[in-house]
Amino acid sequence: MVRVGVAGWDYRDWWGVVYPLPKPRGFDPLTYLARYFDTIEVNSTFYRPAAPKSAASWAARVTDNPRFKFTAKLWQRFTHERDTPWAAADVEAVTTGMEPLAAADRLGCLLLQFPWSFKRTTQNEEWLDDVLAAFARFPLAVEVRHSSWNDPAFYASLAERRVAIVNIDQPLFRHSIKPGAEATAQLGYVRLHGRNYENWFRDGAAPHERYDYLYNADELRGWLDRIHELAKRTRDTYVVTNNHYRGQAAVNAAMLRKLDGEAVVVPPALAETYAGVLEPLGIAAAG
Repeated sequence: MVRVGVAGWDYRDWWGVVYPLPKPRGFDPLTYLARYFDTIEVNSTFYRPAAPKSAASWAARVTDNPRFKFTAKLWQRFTHERDTPWAAADVEAVTTGMEPLAAADRLGCLLLQFPWSFKRTTQNEEWLDDVLAAFARFPLAVEVRHSSWNDPAFYASLAERRVAIVNIDQPLFRHSIKPGAEATAQLGYVRLHGRNYENWFRDGAAPHERYDYLYNADELRGWLDRIHELAKRTRDTYVVTNNHYRGQAAVNAAMLRKLDGEAVVVPPALAETYAGVLEPLGIAAAG
């Protein structure tokens, strides 16, 4: 099974672009997105562990889509704040927050997103091994962005643990890991970050500037072959568009599904905002 979706759902600039504006009474963005996509990557868990009550609420709000599963970013304490060891309480906080999603069978995996600065050194390999052991109870996927990790021995070590490697699209600078179709577990993962070369490494660039990019159809077709290759070798593959600025992630997720031969409709606001991109592919607004 291939699930295609977006990273996050709580963006101010999605109102009037992805979500209706003015906001209807009782409108829930998460439930709304689950009508159109089969996965969403939870971003908030990168900044703080999920409260169990919140995670249970997420699971309850997507029940209308039986195919739907979340992926969730691991708290940055384990991926970006590596100057000091973590505590057992930190592991427990993450675990407790994820358990409601896992119990509801709505957790596809926990995503360990490491930055480009996380290079393959002995120290960092040991750190990664410890993180993987700490969260081994969950399906795991590892994203590394530095090319030093692009080594068969590293992929073999993940396969031994049944941990997925994330295949990414990102602006390619010196020592950036390149697009691939690596499978190291029964779980496949693709993340498309955009190709905003101007702002990716620019000091002072706001997050929305780094991820301000709209893939064209030809660029997405180049990824479909990799996605198909992953799907042949995995049980579940997650494809997440992370170019979230002004709903571009939702546009590209819909385009990927349409280019793959699916019948696709999109939110009316998105169809109107991006009519010039969606209409030529035969993607229309939901009725």
